[in-house]
Amino acid sequence: MAAGIINSPEIDKQLKLYADLLLDYNARVNLISRKSTRVDVEWHIAHCLRILKKPFEPGTKVIDWGSGGGLPAIPLAIACSDIEVIAVETTGKKAVAIQHFMSELGLENLKVWRGRAEEYPGKYHYSTSRATASLVRLWSWHIRGHIPITTSPETWQPGLIALKGGVLGPEIDELRKRYPKCIATQEPVGDVLGKASDDKYLVHVTRSIGRVDR
Repeated sequence: MAAGIINSPEIDKQLKLYADLLLDYNARVNLISRKSTRVDVEWHIAHCLRILKKPFEPGTKVIDWGSGGGLPAIPLAIACSDIEVIAVETTGKKAVAIQHFMSELGLENLKVWRGRAEEYPGKYHYSTSRATASLVRLWSWHIRGHIPITTSPETWQPGLIALKGGVLGPEIDELRKRYPKCIATQEPVGDVLGKASDDKYLVHVTRSIGRVDR
């Protein structure tokens, strides 16, 4: 499932267990589409792992806005034991589901916070999101609690890493108009488990060095 991104049988085993848990739980509580098959669930997980085309700086906190059934928070926590992941989810049944998965998978580096994203009181270095909100909203949430840090060239520069679909030009233009001091880049996700994903993108938003958006 993590082929081409992570070379670890143990991590792949954990990801497959998460797929089993998600598919079983989804039959009772609607976390993703009720029509989702095992193939669909594995695609969702592999799609989330595209975020790891670059690693996060070790020891950092990554907050995932609107985790739903744990995507991408749980795949990231499984694959990156050297970071702390916080799953933010406003819907009670979904937050409970994430806690269940966390317990079953033994993820000590994952925490769940139930509430509205704009009310989250903590601090973090990175934000992630998968089809949760517009870039303007995601960035407004991110800058509320962002902690600046120095990173190595091999890791993500602190900021927002979002998986988005469709035509993003207008959304990025809106972001740059509202926050002219941020930098936004996008690139195609590419092939996921043998399925072309030409309309899926990885968007990275950061602050210009020495400047602060308000």
